[in-house]
Amino acid sequence: MKAVSPEARAELLDVLAFLDDLSDELEDALDLSAPNAHLRMALHLLKGHFEGKMVTATTLISASRVPYATASRRLKEMLEAELIEQRPRTKTGKSFSLHPSVSLLEQWVQLAQRVRRLTETRFGGHDRAQDARDYYFGGSYAAAQSIPPLQVRTEPLKVPGGLRVLVHGDPTFMAMKTLKRQFEQVIGEQISQRAFSIDRLREEALRNAERTASRYDIIAVDLPWIGEFAEKGVLKPLDEVMDLARIDPADFHTAGWQAAHWDGRAYGVPAQTTPELLFYRRDLFADAGLEPPATTDALLNAARTLHEPRRGRYGIAWNAARGTALGHTVLMTMADFGQPVLDLPKIAGGYDASHLAGGGYRVTIDTEAGLQAAEFLLELLKYSPPDILSMSWYERVHRYSAGHIAMAYGYTLLAPYFELDPTSPAFNQTGYLPHPAGPGAAPVAPVGGYVMGIPANLAPDRIEAATEALTVFTSPEAQKLYVQNGSRTNPRYSVGSDPEVRRISDVFEAVDAMSWRDELQFWPRPPVPEIVDIIRVCGEECHDMLRGLVSPRDALRKAQARADALMCQT
Repeated sequence: MKAVSPEARAELLDVLAFLDDLSDELEDALDLSAPNAHLRMALHLLKGHFEGKMVTATTLISASRVPYATASRRLKEMLEAELIEQRPRTKTGKSFSLHPSVSLLEQWVQLAQRVRRLTETRFGGHDRAQDARDYYFGGSYAAAQSIPPLQVRTEPLKVPGGLRVLVHGDPTFMAMKTLKRQFEQVIGEQISQRAFSIDRLREEALRNAERTASRYDIIAVDLPWIGEFAEKGVLKPLDEVMDLARIDPADFHTAGWQAAHWDGRAYGVPAQTTPELLFYRRDLFADAGLEPPATTDALLNAARTLHEPRRGRYGIAWNAARGTALGHTVLMTMADFGQPVLDLPKIAGGYDASHLAGGGYRVTIDTEAGLQAAEFLLELLKYSPPDILSMSWYERVHRYSAGHIAMAYGYTLLAPYFELDPTSPAFNQTGYLPHPAGPGAAPVAPVGGYVMGIPANLAPDRIEAATEALTVFTSPEAQKLYVQNGSRTNPRYSVGSDPEVRRISDVFEAVDAMSWRDELQFWPRPPVPEIVDIIRVCGEECHDMLRGLVSPRDALRKAQARADALMCQT
């Protein structure tokens, strides 16, 4: 995927550059005109904040363009007016970095809005598109329900050797890496981030738990691992290290927040809530006179209609590689036909997967609904690319992005591959749907994603700083920054309803609507300790079925028997 300049940051910096250039012109126009030291220093301070660069009293005085004594007085006035915050840079407290206060940021937003309105009124800006008008000059920050920029901490975190974070190598966490300097400014400490593939991430987290002291202050955890990591003591329960009210649990999508729990306790804060959806090409559907599919039968009809191998286009792509990738598809397809992989109690909206810590559950693979799901996958195979049986997480979306696929099942975290690429045929042509449902079942958007948690073996003297950093990384302000820097995942209602976020992508409004309709569910992959092995077993046995080596019924029987044996071992 091509690197994309973060639009929001660019627009904010544009406004600063505009005012800086305008000041130059005004000062040069009249010999008697003197630099506005307050404005010059404010612009420099804000630019440093948005670019994640350190600002000191010396650099701020230099930026004022007035004599040293005058600049020193103006700086003192801004400090007294609480427009600037000082943060100690050294243990002695004699050296400080300077940062814009909440008050200065609020005044900046108001000024940006006024500048935008003035330029539009005086210079014909009314003809521009509404979204561009709202975006330009940072005006969206002043909109109703708009989330403000991140604020720096008054006191820097104190973590020997810097903060160490273990994450997954996906677009959201890579956005966090892109913002590394800005986050370092916010928390006042260096950040070291390691990113692994999903399987290596789990292995490293489990290996880390065996160490005397954790190498990481914060680790990212895939939602299905919560039960295993809680039972094995990999993570600390959050209520042991923080007041949960600080993170505003009610702001998280319900399914994402519930999935972070085991035995009634939260073990992580949602960093990504990324349901697997059906991506479909709106233009191709319109040309073919097709409606967006709400049922599995309608999906098969659309795949059949749009499947044109001779023209290099296939109906649909999905996770079908042997093992873990296909195993996820099997569980989610069973859910499409109303069948969880465990005998969960039925409740409104689906099944209850929140009371699994006591055990007593059994695997339910070899069922009539399971057979319907298996036969559905065999039908999908007819309208899939020739290499579908080796296709997994990224390949399916890459091919969709390239225009070779009309529909693809995919997590929203992968949407940047076509949403941020103007050369993609799917750019601005993608619709988002929950999984189409089988007969008698309801549409489901199976929730995936990651929480960020505190390792159970983290040294006691690092826990407070790790908890503070965790609060920053998962805050609404941080989540909005991730979106502005390319992420298409979001765990919070407040971020999804932010006007600027909604303008960036249709996916946020779509996911919020699914959440309110109770379609976002985590029961398709219940987070029991055995789930990773159950997924692998399903992916192995059903791969043999898709290759034509065994019948659907035999594949389900074998998967059921192997899964039952796993349960007996635990």
